[in-house]
Amino acid sequence: MRLSDFDFDLPEERIALRPAEPRDAARLLHVVPGGAPELCDHAVRELPALLSPGDVMIFNDTRVVPARLYAVRLRGELAATIEILLHKRESASRWIVFAKPGKKLLPGDRVVFGAGALGAEVISKEPSGDILLQFDRAGPALDAAIFTLGEMPLPPYIAQKRPTDSRDAADYQTVYAAHDGAVAAPTAGLHFTPDLLARIDARGVDRRHVTLHVGAGTFLPVKTEIVSEHRMHAEWGSVSAEVAEVVNRAKARGGRIIAVGTTSIRLLESAATPEGQLQPFSGDTSIFITPGYRFRIVDRLMTNFHLPKSTLFMLVSAFAGQALMRQAYEHAIAEGYRFYSYGDSSLLERAS
Repeated sequence: MRLSDFDFDLPEERIALRPAEPRDAARLLHVVPGGAPELCDHAVRELPALLSPGDVMIFNDTRVVPARLYAVRLRGELAATIEILLHKRESASRWIVFAKPGKKLLPGDRVVFGAGALGAEVISKEPSGDILLQFDRAGPALDAAIFTLGEMPLPPYIAQKRPTDSRDAADYQTVYAAHDGAVAAPTAGLHFTPDLLARIDARGVDRRHVTLHVGAGTFLPVKTEIVSEHRMHAEWGSVSAEVAEVVNRAKARGGRIIAVGTTSIRLLESAATPEGQLQPFSGDTSIFITPGYRFRIVDRLMTNFHLPKSTLFMLVSAFAGQALMRQAYEHAIAEGYRFYSYGDSSLLERAS
């Protein structure tokens, strides 16, 4: 497969800069491989009617941290202003980060944030652009400093069009977020409201949480024309023994497993055995799902509309079928659906 196989034209005006209000007013495209009709337009608030008692919905309960920080690099008497984007926590005091411009940082450099309120040292720098920072505080003290100095890390396609503001602190967070660590939102979950969750419960659907701390690598473009040569950045995730047991019981009795978001499906598939059983999991995953992948756990996927040539568009093409997803995206563009993190959503049925 080639990168060009996953390209499509998206009009600029289809990129959403704000979420729908209320959240569940967003549109929802139901995509059914081999169905009649294959594409059906709904609103997210209608989701409970598309679910069945005994279904299990899996949500990613990671919480986005204000991961974009502005700093000054100090090297002797020389100073340079840089932008830091936290990517993945390595320890209580260390983060892997991206920097812009990255060429201005070298191992041994000193970096200060907020006029000296927080400091860090560059430990290492990889050709991939990953930079390891050792901060001058750890644990809750470091977390507090990041929350004071940082801003919500809106995706580049939003941040290039408008500044981050106070609304984003709430808008770019799910209502069920519980565990700090993500630097990008699990955006399919942004559509849920307490009322919608209550109506899903009333439908007899079992809701469960997993945690995948989404990294900034989710926004990095695929740079290899041969898709198989691309390497994903690792992200930390956790699936509890309780969730694994609930999923396996549901599958045994014929219930459907519905992943809310590509982050949830990537974690569930990372924790799956070859026989299709879900097992407890805690650690890094860099799973890369492309057409030809055999899904072992998930039957349905709720997800937003993704960037052309992105690993996420490759994933949905693997899940529902590449030709059908092209048709679905053409339909969404023609019908005025809103794309990307603050955009509308879809409910995909697995192709096989």
